[in-house]
Amino acid sequence: MKTVSFKNITWIDFTDPGADDVLYLQENFDIHPLAIEEFVTPTYRPKALQYHNCVFLTLHIPLFDPKTRMTHPGELDIVITKDHLLTGHTHEMPQLRSFFESLQESEGKRRLYMDKSPAHLLYKVIEILLDSLFPNLDHIHERLLHIEEQVFNGNEKEMVFEISVVKRDILNFRRTLKPQRHIIESLTQMKSRFIDAELIPYFQDLIGTNIRLWNALESNKETIESLEETNNSLLSNKLNFTMKILTVFNAIFLPITVYSNILAMSAGIPFGDNPYAFAIHVSIMLFISICTIILFKAKKWL
Repeated sequence: MKTVSFKNITWIDFTDPGADDVLYLQENFDIHPLAIEEFVTPTYRPKALQYHNCVFLTLHIPLFDPKTRMTHPGELDIVITKDHLLTGHTHEMPQLRSFFESLQESEGKRRLYMDKSPAHLLYKVIEILLDSLFPNLDHIHERLLHIEEQVFNGNEKEMVFEISVVKRDILNFRRTLKPQRHIIESLTQMKSRFIDAELIPYFQDLIGTNIRLWNALESNKETIESLEETNNSLLSNKLNFTMKILTVFNAIFLPITVYSNILAMSAGIPFGDNPYAFAIHVSIMLFISICTIILFKAKKWL
């Protein structure tokens, strides 16, 4: 548990809240029991609930794990009271931690962001978290450029798995981000004494940020789908060309095989007594092969 205060406003941040934190909240705050239960219970859906003595929010922020190369939702539970902003999360959120530490270290930033109400501070927290997602989108865009370059450099097979990884990353990003817009919209419509009316335009601006993120994701989604289609087409063309070459070789060697089988079944092999019999039969086979190739050329099969 970490705390930063300025004047009458206090921000308390809980990392992986447990039973001791529940007891602390029950003893020190007049918060609805349902809000406390939601605060310490993981949930897979974002929420915005209003109680008589607080407002409870659950946001999910897309977090990228460089080890697994996968985006996963990071849950952030928020309780707003008259004088407090309470946040709880199980996943590490570097942007949130950095902002919290900057408030602890700088009185000027505390004066700037904690001088009015917890709702004003909440707006800044959400703004920082949403803005932190744009570098993740830039990272996805760089991976798309890399895939495009490799696809057109003849590395289609290697890119099949890479395309799947990026598609999964974009899918998880979209699945996490989309519901957050409705939560922010609910803040603009919520009639609560804990949400100042003057903040409505600011939360509407956050909705615009969310829309820009979504549009960028849509563009990335369309790009990776087009690259996948192109990659599959190139792979298919390569496979067709390989099958064509193998078929041509089989067709060329088929007459030779038939000729050699006929010789094997003959009681007396033609030119068998000739000292140059082997060279004669090899020459005949080569002649048959050349004739086959000429026929394929005439038919434009080669």
